[in-house]
Amino acid sequence: MNRVPADPTTLHPFPDQPRVVLLKPLVKSELIEVGEYSYYDDPDDPTSFETRNVLYHYGPEKLVIGKFCALGTDVRFIMNGANHRMDGPSTFPFPIMGGSWSDHFDLISGLPGRGDTIVGNDVWFGYRAMVMPGVRIGHGAIIASGSVVVDDVPDYAIVGGNPAKLIRTRFDADEVARLRRLAWWDWPVEHITEHLRVIMSGTVEELERIAPRG
Repeated sequence: MNRVPADPTTLHPFPDQPRVVLLKPLVKSELIEVGEYSYYDDPDDPTSFETRNVLYHYGPEKLVIGKFCALGTDVRFIMNGANHRMDGPSTFPFPIMGGSWSDHFDLISGLPGRGDTIVGNDVWFGYRAMVMPGVRIGHGAIIASGSVVVDDVPDYAIVGGNPAKLIRTRFDADEVARLRRLAWWDWPVEHITEHLRVIMSGTVEELERIAPRG
């Protein structure tokens, strides 16, 4: 059996599938952090993830994506730079049009934001899911295709719809707590490689039995 782990620094983990990229070796922005093995799949141009999939990212808020996340085609992260004023008669951002309108840039600077967008580990995003600014998505969550995520998502929850609502949880509360403690995504990659079958198809009890000791 091949026990050599996959290389997390390879841009295209499948040489015959250029549509799949690992995000950690791809992203260059200091405002985006991605854990090892998280990937994005897009038949058009997956290497444009930073500009096509992370929108209105003018800072200082960050996008943080954990390890072992799977992002389907056209997943979008809307960042706080998309905000407009809503307390006056018009929401139009006149100052960005330039000319004398730019004298009023204070009207659109310092708009309230929701902070960093945080994605946990082992999260699966379906086709064309959209995540709004400042959302926190828990470990092991599943975001259904076409969902618009406007609120935080608990660990191991499955959500869907617009706005996304809880469909069900993947495990009961006790199992979720145990999975958080196990945090298999932080295990040495050699140990993950040795126990892939349990990680992918075993029970929480089996995962506990094969957890590294010490």
